[in-house]
Parts: sequence; structure tokens; C-alpha cells
Amino acid sequence: MVSAYILVQTELGKAAEVARTVEELPGVSSADDVTGPYDVIVRAEAPDVDQLGRMVVSAIQAIPGITRTLTCPIVNL
Repeated sequence: MVSAYILVQTELGKAAEVARTVEELPGVSSADDVTGPYDVIVRAEAPDVDQLGRMVVSAIQAIPGITRTLTCPIVNL
């Protein structure tokens, strides 16, 4: 299982709506509004890196109001 934080930038005024929509996606365990350079931080899991990438590109980036994402896989050292 691969876990990642996905940092999301949204259009102005869209953060809460985007967070609610993202949180409903399969594989997403949380989506929180935050302040700073990103508007929403998502925690997601997938069986492997390829499926995680597909989730980000085909599901998360397709949500209206999202302008940019940055995926940060979690490493266990």
C-alpha cells in the first residue's frame, strides 16, 4: 500500500467545496482546508504508485476548482 499527501491549490473561494468533493473519492482518507500556499491537504492511499498517480490525474485533478496539485508520497524510514 502506498500513502501520500496531495497538496492542492484551488480557485479563490473553492477550497471548502473541493475538500468535500475530494473526501468522497475512494482511497481518500481525509481532505482538510488549510492556510498557506496550498488550500487543501489530502491524504490518500492506493495499492501501488501507478494507481496513486492514476487517482491524482484522473479523479482529483478533474475536480472543478482545482488549479494545481503536488503529490508527496509517504516514506517509512
